[in-house]
Amino acid sequence: MNGPFAGLDEADASGPMPSGRGTNNSLPPPRDLFFAGGAMRFAPDRIPEPSPALFDPATPGLRATPVGVGGRQAAWYVHGPGLDNAVLRQYRRGGLIARLSHDHYFWAGAGRTRSFAEFDLMHFMAGRGLPVPRPLAAAYWRSGPVYRAALLTECIPQARALAKMLEASNPQRVAGAIYAMHEAGVWHADLNAFNILIDHTGKVWLIDFDRGRRRTMTSGPRTQNLQRLRRSLVKVAGAAGDRYWLAVNQAYTGLMAA
Repeated sequence: MNGPFAGLDEADASGPMPSGRGTNNSLPPPRDLFFAGGAMRFAPDRIPEPSPALFDPATPGLRATPVGVGGRQAAWYVHGPGLDNAVLRQYRRGGLIARLSHDHYFWAGAGRTRSFAEFDLMHFMAGRGLPVPRPLAAAYWRSGPVYRAALLTECIPQARALAKMLEASNPQRVAGAIYAMHEAGVWHADLNAFNILIDHTGKVWLIDFDRGRRRTMTSGPRTQNLQRLRRSLVKVAGAAGDRYWLAVNQAYTGLMAA
């Protein structure tokens, strides 16, 4: 995900909307645990024994197995108390800066760490019934001016990326999921064909909210998200991908007009 929030319109000039932790949310409020060199934020009803060891795939009790999906982020399926069918993701850099450091980010406060920010956004969304995996825990490890980060989320069982499900998925359902996200005031930083999942029932799920944010969703950021998806679908499936996107866009336009 290149360039933080590049191309957003002037409606965003007032800054991000508040995170809303614990406000008007059906989920229990998360808790924080501080440890030497860092901290973690976790769902207390799902993580009975919070520990930074939960973010280490080498921890024996996690029985971690690699997700095996391409990309710069390291990810594992993990199991354990409160973690059945969970995904552990350690944040990784991409692009030229990765040559200097593949997993360190500049420190700007705990609330601005990649992991805590993504946890808070997904907690907001999951608590309002939006189609996202529930975040289970997030952590950071600070070392002077830089930090590392990791995130634990629920795993969506028997789900495949939209990129591999064009002929077996419903574009109207995809449009509905995107529309619901936008109506809740959430902007996705990289809405592509691999960040939309279809489960075995045909339900659509949205994933990977790294650098996503809450904001006023005017026509500009809505169009930006949809056009990003179009480029991804065309890259994956050519003309068939573009036809699929046209169906998604038509359904989305209909929802906007309703």
